[in-house]
Amino acid sequence: MSKKNKEKKDQPVTEESASEVEEIQEEAPAEETVEKEAPKEEPKESELEKAQKALAQEHDQYLRLAAEYDNFRKRSRKEKEALYTDVKAETAGKFLPVYDDLERALANETSDEAYKKGVELIMAEFRKIMTGLGVEEFGAVGEAFDPNAHNAVMHVENEELGENVIAQVFQKGFRIGDKVIRHAVVQVAN
Repeated sequence: MSKKNKEKKDQPVTEESASEVEEIQEEAPAEETVEKEAPKEEPKESELEKAQKALAQEHDQYLRLAAEYDNFRKRSRKEKEALYTDVKAETAGKFLPVYDDLERALANETSDEAYKKGVELIMAEFRKIMTGLGVEEFGAVGEAFDPNAHNAVMHVENEELGENVIAQVFQKGFRIGDKVIRHAVVQVAN
């Protein structure tokens, strides 16, 4: 405390000193009153419902997007596999005339055994490669006729074979899986 304040403290309170005290109190900064914040109001039910609907809508959009992406992945994989099969089938189809020529060479009689053995080895290797690619032969005598896989160029009456049975094969057919590369050219018994 300062001297002046001590002197005033010791003196009796007068009207004049009381007014000085009031002036000092007025000049002194008032204590800050802490304003209590009003408690936050709970969101209205309609706002809560709107938020839940928005969340449900976003979740639904997310699920749809995930499903679309999954379908896209599956479709792309199937298209890629189908393209691969188509390319293999087209490539194998280009080699089928060579196969036919080798078959005709084997069917002809020759006196040169080394020549015949060489053609047989080439044909065996060719068949091995075609099998490795998944190409399989079809159209043998005695098989049931299938118009989706066989091309009937002749009909013959043969009671021994039965109806719609292949009697003779003019050209073998080839397929990869379910895809027919070349239809078998056959004669069918009625």
